[in-house]
Formats: sequence, structure tokens, C-alpha cells
Amino acid sequence: MADTNAELRLGTRGSQLALWQANAVAARLQETSGRSCRIIVITTSGDRLQDAPLSEVGGKRLFVKEIEDALLRDEIDLAVHSSKDMPAILPDGLTIGAVLAREDPLDAIVLPSGVVSGFPGLSDSEGSRTVDTDPMSFNDVVAALGESPSLGTSSVRRIAQLTRLFPRARFTPIRGNLDTRLRKLDGGEYDAIVLAAAGLRRLGMGSRISARVPSSVCVPAPGQGIVAIEIRKSDARASAAVRPIDDRESHAALDAERAVVEALGGGCQTPIGALASTIALDELELVAVVVSLDGRRAISGMGHGKPADAGAIGASVGAQLLRDGAGDILAEADRSRAAVEGIQP
Repeated sequence: MADTNAELRLGTRGSQLALWQANAVAARLQETSGRSCRIIVITTSGDRLQDAPLSEVGGKRLFVKEIEDALLRDEIDLAVHSSKDMPAILPDGLTIGAVLAREDPLDAIVLPSGVVSGFPGLSDSEGSRTVDTDPMSFNDVVAALGESPSLGTSSVRRIAQLTRLFPRARFTPIRGNLDTRLRKLDGGEYDAIVLAAAGLRRLGMGSRISARVPSSVCVPAPGQGIVAIEIRKSDARASAAVRPIDDRESHAALDAERAVVEALGGGCQTPIGALASTIALDELELVAVVVSLDGRRAISGMGHGKPADAGAIGASVGAQLLRDGAGDILAEADRSRAAVEGIQP
């Protein structure tokens, strides 16, 4: 009989954010059950391809495959992921056992450190007031960036949606740890970069957020801001260990958002946005969008229901998007990515 108090082996990537997430899960397990974890760092394909744009190396499981393979081989007991990196359909034998409470799900625009010029009503004499310490409104930041800014992001979803806001912008890929991206920004390589607000906040860099991007402008990636704990379906010991730390509201939101992606047949590097929110007691609202890579076509959908029916809500919204033509947009995006990769469409 398995020792229910034995140390749990926790697999994770080695990035700053991934290690923060792994340590957060380990701390919660220690708090709730006294279970200790041994963190095992696993290098993924996405980590090895740091110099390539995500849109070129894309594909499902880019940042999770090696970790999931280790879980299937029983080399680890838990796999901790940024849930937006996970494929909509998990490998046979694996399941999401629990999720942590969601952090801010929105995208964030980050300007170079200390930028003050260009903001309405902010004169040089007020130079002590910087973006780092006193964020401007979203509209102020957009105005300050002008018509053709250089924006750093490797996300096709962000590019597709933000192209509608900045039709003349130059979108340039940016990879690496958070501090590496910020260093490139502060070094003048970009006018701004677009990141997940959750990662900045979790690493204590929330003050670098110049403006949060409203979901009405850019719907976040499915699962953005949610840490997921993946386990083997057959592992009752791991399931019992993580169940007490599961945040039900965040788990329902994740189920709804992932169901949209599954219905659409999309992956991590596709122009799909989905965000589920609890809007009232026992009521979930889901908004989703599929946008063409040039930003010219956007198809959106919305659904409501009980959190217990989250998966069905997501599947219904996904079907609605397909009826309205989302399949054509996604097929075109796949052909464009294949052309970039040098593969026949």
C-alpha cells in the first residue's frame, strides 16, 4: 500500500514564473496537508527553442510535452503548468487534478522604465510621476504609443486583436524570462511589450504594468492566470493530496475556456481568446473570440450557465463560433503558419 505521507515529486519548467508556480503549489500542499514536495526541473521543447518565434515553432504541448511524458512514466507525481500552455485534449491517462486561484487574467502593456513623456496632462516638471509608480489609463497609454509603435509579443492571439487597435504597429517577437524581456524593453528595443498581467504580479513586478488591456479590446488566452496541477488519473494518492487546494471557481472557468478550444480544434498558438467569469452567485459568463491574423475579421460568442455546467457552456460557445465561420479563420491561420514553417499547406 502506497505511503500517503510520502514526499511528492513535482515536475516543472525552470523559468522564473514556472518555479514561482511550483513553489506556490508546494507551499499550499504543505499548508493544507503537511505534504512535502521535491521540485524536479524538466527542460521542454519550448525552453530549448528560445530564439525561435512561437508562431514558427508553435504546436501543441510545446511547453508541457516533456513534463507530461515524465508524469506518464511515473517519474513525477504532479506536473505544474501555466494552464494556457496546456493542450485542450490531454494525453490519455492524465487529468487536471486541481488549480490554484486565478490571478489577473488580462494582458498588460508595459512601457520602458521611467517613461513619462507623451502622456496627456503630464509635464516635465512632474517628472517624479512615472509609469512605474503611477500607471496611466489604458487610453492614455494607447495615445502615448502613437499610430505606429514597435510592440514586442510572440502571441498570434495578441497580434490579431491588437492590430485592430494599432493597425500600423510593428509587432516583433520577444522570448525569454520576464526579466530578460523587461531588459530588452528598457534597452530601447521596443516602444512597449505586451505580457500577461498575472506573471508580472506573481513575480512582484506589478508596478511595471503601464495599463491592463480590457477584455473588450483583447480577450485573454484560455486559462491565462491559472496554475494547473496535472496528475495521472490512476493516482489516487496524488488526487487526494491536491483536492483540498483546488479553487472551484477558477477550475470551472478553466473548464469552460478549455472546452471552447477543444470545440474549435485550436492550440496554444492560435488566435483564440476566451474568458469565463463568475458574474453572480452560481452563474458563469463566458466570452470568446476568434480573430483573423490581420485583425480584419472577428467572430465572437457568449454563453451563460451554472459553474457545474462549465464544460457544456464552453462547448456550446465553441459550436456557435464554428457556425458563424470561425473554422475558416482558423484554417487560414494554420495555412499561414505552415507557410512560415516552409511546410506545404
